[in-house]
Amino acid sequence: MARFKLNRQGVRELMKSPEMQVVLNKKAQEVAKSANSSASGYVVDTYTGKTRANASVYAKTSKARKDNYKNNTLLKSLGSGVH
Repeated sequence: MARFKLNRQGVRELMKSPEMQVVLNKKAQEVAKSANSSASGYVVDTYTGKTRANASVYAKTSKARKDNYKNNTLLKSLGSGVH
């Protein structure tokens, strides 16, 4: 069996690429849309860190925070962003 050598520099570039940012933003938007169907106030934040692009969904409003605390909405919404 042939050995596989990972191109680490290529992986670093891929993890920070605009294409990766688009994929992450799309998935985060799907999760936020699902969470917002329970209570409005869930928002997406995306940024590029030192080693990779990142996306997060969080409860911005007090209504959304209460909803997430009571119903675990964000955790339940994660399945909507995974395909």
